[in-house]
Order: sequence, then C-alpha cells, then structure tokens
Amino acid sequence: MCGIIGIVGTRPVADRLVESLKRLEYRGYDSAGVAAVVDGKVERRRAQGKIRNLEAVLAEQPLVAQNGIGHVRWATHGAPNVRNAHPQTAGRVTLVHNGIIENFAELKAELIAAGRTFESDTDTEVIAQLIDAELASGLAPLDAFKTTLDRLTGAYALAVLVEGAENLILGARRGSPLVVGEGQGEMFLGSDALAVGPFTNRVIYLDEGDYVALDHSSARIFDAAGNPVTRPVKVVSPSAVMMEKGNYRHFMEKEIHDQPDGCQRTLSAYVDALTARTAIPGDLDLAALERIQIVACGTSYIAGVIGKYLIEQLADLPVDVEIASEFRYRQPALRPGSLVIAMSQSGETADTLAALRYCKARGMKSAVVVNAVESTMAREVDVVWPIHCGVEIGVASTKAFTAQVSVMIALAVGAAKARGRIDAAEEQRLVRVMLEAPRLIAEAIGLEDAIKEIAVEIAKARDVLYLGRGPMSALALEGALKLKEISYIHAEGYAAGELKHGPIALVDDQTPIIILAPYDSWFEKSASNMSEVMARGGQVVFITDPEGAKHAPAGAKVVVTAPACDPLVSTLVMSAPIQLLAYHVAVLKGADVDQPRNLAKSVTVE
Repeated sequence: MCGIIGIVGTRPVADRLVESLKRLEYRGYDSAGVAAVVDGKVERRRAQGKIRNLEAVLAEQPLVAQNGIGHVRWATHGAPNVRNAHPQTAGRVTLVHNGIIENFAELKAELIAAGRTFESDTDTEVIAQLIDAELASGLAPLDAFKTTLDRLTGAYALAVLVEGAENLILGARRGSPLVVGEGQGEMFLGSDALAVGPFTNRVIYLDEGDYVALDHSSARIFDAAGNPVTRPVKVVSPSAVMMEKGNYRHFMEKEIHDQPDGCQRTLSAYVDALTARTAIPGDLDLAALERIQIVACGTSYIAGVIGKYLIEQLADLPVDVEIASEFRYRQPALRPGSLVIAMSQSGETADTLAALRYCKARGMKSAVVVNAVESTMAREVDVVWPIHCGVEIGVASTKAFTAQVSVMIALAVGAAKARGRIDAAEEQRLVRVMLEAPRLIAEAIGLEDAIKEIAVEIAKARDVLYLGRGPMSALALEGALKLKEISYIHAEGYAAGELKHGPIALVDDQTPIIILAPYDSWFEKSASNMSEVMARGGQVVFITDPEGAKHAPAGAKVVVTAPACDPLVSTLVMSAPIQLLAYHVAVLKGADVDQPRNLAKSVTVE
C-alpha cells in the first residue's frame, strides 16, 4: 500500500512533495523518493528508510522545480533499497506506482528481447519501459500511456512524468485508489485526500479504470474505454481528512472498496513477488509443528476456519479452530509441540487474549494475526503476523477479514513447502495465484450494481440462509454474520451438506437462500443442494463464477457471476459480493451501517 503524490504547480515543488509524503507515512514504507522537471529534464532523489533520509539527500542535492511526483514504497518486487525505490525511470518516462503488475515477467522478457536494459528488480520499471517504447514509436504521451495501460494485468495507481511534456502529469487507477486535487492554477494527484490535503480541499475521486492528464489548470479524465468523462468535485473539510470516507457514504463501503489495495499490501509482506516464494515472517519452524490451535471470536474466528481448510489441505498439518470465549472453560487437551495462533483485528479482544494466555501457560509456542502491532497480544506472543490493512473504522469487519484470510493463505503455502508437501515449482505457482487476488477482488467489487438489485429483495426478508461447501461453508457463516450485524435481519450460515439434516425445514417461498458455489470440486454437490432448495420453493441467489454459471441448475432467482479464480483465493474473491449485499441491504433498511446497535469495534471485556 504505497503512497503517491503528484503536483503540477506554480511554486517550488520539492518541499511540498515531502510534506505530502509525510502524510502518507501511515501506509507503511521502507523507501521514499521524488522526481521533478528541472530545465526540461527529469531528475530523481531517492533514499532507503525514513523520509528524513530523503530530506538529507535533498539538502545535499536540491531540486529546483515546480512540477514533480513523489512516493513512499512498501516493497513488493525487489529489495527495499535505493535501486528499487521509486520513482522509476526509463528513457523519457519517470513514474511512481502503487500495486502489483501480474504479467510483468512476460512483459519484461519481451522488452529485453527488443533490446531494452533494466536497472531495477521492480515490476514498476516495466511500465516505464513500455510507455517509453510507445513514445519511441511516435505516439503522443497520452496515447502511449493508454496503450501501455491496456497491456497491464494487475492492480495499480500511477503518476507519470514525461520529458518533453514538462507541464503534464499522467495518472491512472485500477484496483488501487487515486484522487485529483484542484488548486488555484495548480493540480494535484494523490493516493487519497490526505495526500493532497496540504494544498487543496477540492477533490475528485477517480473511478475504477479511470486515467487522467493533469496540467496547471485542468484534469482531463477518461474511463477505461478511453471515453472522456466528468467526475464530481467533492469539498473535504480539514477535520474530516484524517478519517475521510472519500466518495463513499459510509466507512464500511469505503473499506470494502479498499480491499484490493489492502490485500496487495498484506500479501507483499508474506511473499517475495520477484522470486514467487513465500516469506513468512518470524523465527518459527513450520516443519516441526505437530498441531495448530487457532483461537478467535466473530469474523476472526471465521477467517481461522478458512485457514484450517487451507493449512490441512496443503500442508497436512492438523488444525483446530475454536471460539475463544468457550475455549479455556472446557479445559482442552494441549501439547507443548503445538502452536497457538490468536486472531484479532485489535489485538485486545478479551476472550481471545485469555485463550492465548491459557495456551502459553501450557508451554505452547504462540503467534498472533493482528492489525494493531502494538497491542497486548502482539507484545505477549513469540511471533507477530501483522495484517497490514490499515485502520478499519466500520464495526463490521471487511478489509481486516480478507487481510486475515490472506495471511492464512500465505501461511498454508509456506507450511506446505516447509513440510515437503509441495515442491518449489508448485510454491511458485501458488504464490503467483495469490498475487492475482487484488485484481480479482477489484473485479468482484465491480459486481456492485448487480448486488444492489438483489439487495432490494433481500431487504424485505425476515430470514436468510447462506449455504456453501468446503471453505465456502465458512464464507457462508461470514455472509450471515455480516447481514445480521448491520441490517438486523436474522440469517444463518450452514455447510450445504447439512441442509437436509434440519435447516431445510426453514425453506419456503419467503426465504432467500444465498448459495456460494464456485466451479470447484464441491460444485456438483452444491448444485444438488440448490435443486433441493428450489424444489421446496426457496428463492435462490446463486453466487458462482463463469464456469459455474454455465452448469448451474435452471431456476435460480438470480445468478451472480464472480471472476474465475484458483480455489486457493476463492474465499477472498467471493467475500466482496457477500459484503456488498449486507451493506446495501442495511442502507435500504436505514440502519447505522458503521456503528450497528449493541456492537463495538473492539470487545475488551468477557
């Protein structure tokens, strides 16, 4: 989750870029850099580590200019050093990038074969090289930019300088946020309103797939198809900037849309994208473990259940998952050769903390999957596995959930490799699958208009059933929990195979049934359950993927087609539709989405 700033200005730019980068420190970073147009040429200043190191470089080598771009980098491809720090340059093109380019390897090979030389290990340099190659072929900067965007697979936010076009900054977003700021004779580009906050309170939120050309007085915005579009200007108050909702009505809505960016940041901390290897933090011998015990509450518990499916399937390592509030009271049988993993967004959940301490007192090694790295749990465990998703304001967890699941996926693959259950080639394949997840989540969020239509009918219901098999049975629990939490509609999630053992008695023509069924090894069973429900008048919403949509039994009230993906990341991709469904039902019912009744963000009492 890198941070971006761009300024087409009328005043000296270097100090202003640094001021904005300091506002973006909250995103986490390991290097920083700026670039500016000096006498018609683009010059860079970069430093590893803190922004003060960049300031020291600028003190020794000032940039005297009015137009420039800046970046704080969270390393994904390539080590966190000056060579790989942004901005990255190729020929006439200098740019900064937040995201992951999934097809960078084949693009890089193509460019090398064409005689181009690379200076860094980053995926970002591929973008600069592509744009420069298109410029060399005779295209104008904006056309070269669009042609390059059409070749990129993955998630990105970009800010680009081109030598020879001194008063121009190009920007684009897909899966990662980007905003335009309007000033007096100046224009700005940033990762969020906080980035442009020192300079203007007039902000334009770019839509998914938009790209933009900024000069001193205007922002020409185009949609993904290349059509000129107009996006509304929002006035952001200074007091709201630190916790601003952007172009969204609620924090929960914003946090759902934040997930491609958050997932990318989480995964980049657990895999080496350059080598396609897992890189699980902490000094823990995964091969020596006899068992894993996961303790958690609420949504974190469900993330743990998904982790159990994946770790046992891939690594052949037994995993128990238990609701923390029940765990220690039943006096479970524990062994010192096991690892306890506490899962908590806040790191302060009282029941989870008590369960963690219970396990530690019995000689177990301990780890925590947590968002707050200074929390009590993080201070008390042997290994901390941060989820790196940033502050989550909405009480009903969304981006923290998918970040927790992302950690579980990486842990499953890492443990499988450490225990000899997969070879290096399979590890690389699975890591590449993980790196596709941010883009796929963004595509799933693109189903929002279809989800809104479904929400109109669901909002009328008194009871809703969610069904799934395998990891989707856990996601069914999460879908039901989200709907209960924020819309106050009674909902239950079940393993679909349990349908005929009781829940089918609830099915009638007034009960919506949400079935989660990607086209995987469980699909035929899920389709059979769907037929059983429809035979009893159940109103089925079938959430699947393109292949599943082809094979779905006739009669579903609605079929929602999510992007096709590998089963490893299907729970991440399918999370977006169920989160959006709960959100839009709650909005239709007039509920307090961000602060639902009787609930708190962090439960610090038993």
